[in-house]
Amino acid sequence: MQLGLIGLGKMGGNMRERIRRAGHTVIGYDRNPEVSDVSDLAELVGKLEAPRTVWVMVPAGGPTQSVIDELGELLQPGDTVVDGGNSRWTDDEKHAEELGAKGIGFVDAGVSGGVWGLKNGYALMVGGDAEHIARVQPVFDALKPEGEFGFVHAGKVGAGHFSKMVHNGIEYAMMQAYAEGWELLEKVHSVTDVREVFRSWQEGTVIRSWLLDLAVNALDGDEHLDKLRGFAEDSGEGRWTVEAAIDNAVPLPAITASLFARFASRQDDSPQMKMISALRNQFGGHAVESKE
Repeated sequence: MQLGLIGLGKMGGNMRERIRRAGHTVIGYDRNPEVSDVSDLAELVGKLEAPRTVWVMVPAGGPTQSVIDELGELLQPGDTVVDGGNSRWTDDEKHAEELGAKGIGFVDAGVSGGVWGLKNGYALMVGGDAEHIARVQPVFDALKPEGEFGFVHAGKVGAGHFSKMVHNGIEYAMMQAYAEGWELLEKVHSVTDVREVFRSWQEGTVIRSWLLDLAVNALDGDEHLDKLRGFAEDSGEGRWTVEAAIDNAVPLPAITASLFARFASRQDDSPQMKMISALRNQFGGHAVESKE
């Protein structure tokens, strides 16, 4: 099968390699000419035989919209576009409608695997019409891990990215739980080897997971994480998960708390804690710490 792949960064570049290893032809485009197979999108489309399949792996929002708009002018009825980035599911519905008006199919694909995907495969959650997904199935089969798991047709357009969004929300909460446990273990004097405690959990415990394995890898490289700053960004899916929970009246206390913890990590001097300190001083005469 032929595939056009737009966006050859950390994920896209490895995906191109994995698909090629499965015997398919991949023509990749990236703004970086050093990794790109073609000079622009027009050349990419021109090198694909109809019916064409083009996979988009660029940042969500404006960059994805720009690529979708250009592909809408270059592709023909019967072609298919896959958005494999981290787009919001509501954008998928818009893109499917825009491309569908021109006879172009659209599939949204939530992709999980990160930098390990080339070796281990990518978990794929896809949304869209069955006929459009069937056109791309050989590529999905090439990308997914070996075995029966790792791919799901989650539902209608938007279902793939919605499922990936919830996946990432769960990931936020799991990481936060490991982080809180690690900090508590580091705090007490009786535990003298926190790294080995984490390592002992990798077998035979209910909390063993790939995230735990990665935590041990990190501690092996920096036992007390002294080289890192306690600052964590969020890529958007955590916020969207909480917003969707509010819209659907679904309680998500753990995921919401983990998102707010990331916000707190970016404050060197918490404004909220200033007010709490001031109030404790006012009602109880508790000591406050001055910047001076």
